[in-house]
Amino acid sequence: MKEQVLKKLQVLADAAKYDVSCSSSGSTRPAKDGALGNAARAGVCHSFTEDGRCISLLKILYTNYCIYDCAYCINRRSNDLPRAAFSVDELVDLTLNFYRRNYIEGLFLSSGVVVSPDHTMERLIAVARKLRNEHHFNGYIHMKAIPGASAELVAEAGLWADRLSVNIEIPSENNLRLLAPEKNFGSVLSPMNQIHQGIVVNKEERRKFRKAPRFVPAGQSTQLIVGASPESDFDILRLASGFYKQQQLKRVYYSGFVPVNLNDSRLPALLKPPLVRENRLYQADWLMRFYQFSFDEILDDNHSFLDPNFDPKLTWALRNPAFFPIDLNTASYEMILRVPGIGVRSAKLIVTNRRFGSITFTHLKRMGVALKRARYFILCRELPLQLKEVDPVYIRRKLSPSIQPKAVQLSLFEHA
Repeated sequence: MKEQVLKKLQVLADAAKYDVSCSSSGSTRPAKDGALGNAARAGVCHSFTEDGRCISLLKILYTNYCIYDCAYCINRRSNDLPRAAFSVDELVDLTLNFYRRNYIEGLFLSSGVVVSPDHTMERLIAVARKLRNEHHFNGYIHMKAIPGASAELVAEAGLWADRLSVNIEIPSENNLRLLAPEKNFGSVLSPMNQIHQGIVVNKEERRKFRKAPRFVPAGQSTQLIVGASPESDFDILRLASGFYKQQQLKRVYYSGFVPVNLNDSRLPALLKPPLVRENRLYQADWLMRFYQFSFDEILDDNHSFLDPNFDPKLTWALRNPAFFPIDLNTASYEMILRVPGIGVRSAKLIVTNRRFGSITFTHLKRMGVALKRARYFILCRELPLQLKEVDPVYIRRKLSPSIQPKAVQLSLFEHA
């Protein structure tokens, strides 16, 4: 690798680390004769797919030059830091060389906004187009749709990329204007709505014409920065819920605010990212997507922030003791899903197996139910502890951690 390209790689790969909406899930591009690579369903950047493979993407910026001066961004124009920009050919060659060496399985391409949103979007599209057309690259491509870019460019980007994402970043219009004066919600929501409409239209076209080109087959996502502005968790979940319902987003990513610009008075005086809060938001998001919770069940005007000491599912159960305890042998699947310690898989197993006999304590252990939490909310045979009614104070005392939690990343699946 040329030394000049290596230096650019070091600068621009490091500059891309604050964008967490890096996913390689939801798209299938099978291998073809004469083509390079393929994309498989499921998998997250630097994680594992359903079939056990480790997925990694080349997560890179086209350039970290930027015409915007967003308070929260390390790449804002007023920062004095090393700057670099790839050419289209350099980035294409880098992707192909890394792919052939089995370093990566796809490309996550973003960029600072240079010259204008349209100019930047054209450069990103040129990279994807050249990979697909000239080099027959069949691997995964996740591309940023630049807010403010023309509808024509966003439409073309959707033909080359597996997934597009438009980062809204700040959860409210007023605070976005305060922290990023050159941006507004309209410039973000416009391409987001266009992508959604394009996906809907493309599905109809492919029902009629099987060989119609795919448009963003892996859908779209967005990112919200948590802690850079004073919105509550309730505000954030309400916004995310709207995205899931109206734009049919695949994922909303929550990024704990990293205090990289310490001398900006518009930003809160945080010493480190709010990782526990970030994790609780991911858990609440999981409840909305897979556990049939609505955002206003998880939080409301009287409880506007998630409890840092308990996962959102347990917190909901403690606030609603009248629902419990439930009999696992008669309760509906939807109600079983709401029991702390019982996940989607376990709930399905309970409903399936109770047709052949009563569910027992031994069955629950074999199904992987987290009985440390679940036992306070259920009735079943042989359960060591059977509560006639749920006492939130007692349960909180029994489940409270003996040591206050530190600000570290928790398991996403702790809430099951």
